[in-house]
Amino acid sequence: MKEKLSAVEPLKVGVISDTHGLLRPNALEALEGSDLIIHAGDVGKLEVLDALRLLAPVIAIRGNVDHGEWAQLLPETQIAEVGEVLMYVLHDLHELDLDPVAAGFSAVISGHSHIPSIEQRNGVLYLNPGSAGPRRFSKPVSLAQIAVENGSVLARIIPLDW
Repeated sequence: MKEKLSAVEPLKVGVISDTHGLLRPNALEALEGSDLIIHAGDVGKLEVLDALRLLAPVIAIRGNVDHGEWAQLLPETQIAEVGEVLMYVLHDLHELDLDPVAAGFSAVISGHSHIPSIEQRNGVLYLNPGSAGPRRFSKPVSLAQIAVENGSVLARIIPLDW
């Protein structure tokens, strides 16, 4: 499935993952003003997506803890077309079964590990926003933001521990 977002650049994409049913007020605050929100799985409950849709259009995928009738409606992967940029969204990066460069993706967005990271490999941005849900061990609570302009992608992690 492919979703397309076209608007005046720069485009602001909020990226959240691993909410596990908890949508923190400061996460909603950090996502305000997004042109699009991507949820990279482990949503936890439908109400999380409903709340995000009040802020912006949402692309969401199913994570390994998403079960039930509502979750079955979510795809395991999605492609987001943001301006001139293609982004591939999956929950667990270890399940990536394609070559992002050959497929023409500028970014691969994943969750699952609860560890925020931004990495460039062969011209492709690999982004994990970390977990915005319940704190797990000593891992940080965070989400991410992507700016898309003139075909380029710039990401930053936003800590939610404030």
